[in-house]
Amino acid sequence: MHSQINKLFKILFISALALASFNSYAENSKEFGDYVIHYNAFRSDTISPEVAKQHGLPRANNRVLINIAVLKKVLNTTGKPTSSKVTGHASNLTGQLKQLEFKEITEGNAIYYLAETKISDGEFLKFDIKIIPEGETRAARLHFDKRFFTY
Repeated sequence: MHSQINKLFKILFISALALASFNSYAENSKEFGDYVIHYNAFRSDTISPEVAKQHGLPRANNRVLINIAVLKKVLNTTGKPTSSKVTGHASNLTGQLKQLEFKEITEGNAIYYLAETKISDGEFLKFDIKIIPEGETRAARLHFDKRFFTY
């Protein structure tokens, strides 16, 4: 029974992340040497209450989740999830900095890094994220921006 519940939560979590990806209209990724970094930012109220509770995540229309996944390139596969050190911040158009505290989430073979921050309606955020895959000394720099609405 416990195994089935964990499997259900995993499916819900991945579905929520996929739904959030559809909300952004495109998959976002960046190649970095032997790695591909997938990233997204979306309102936290798009994830299910069960998934939010399981991972201690807030659910609100004025909160954003930033999702990072690092995959090491492996021939003829989608890649191998890789532990990494992920740090960063977001800034809005007035220059206000929002530090991002990334939390590692491991489910089965999947490894994700999630951070959250508050937003205002119509807020435009520029993200600056530094990623160091385990065993590497060089850091990948990830820059992207997105406007959020709380409607």
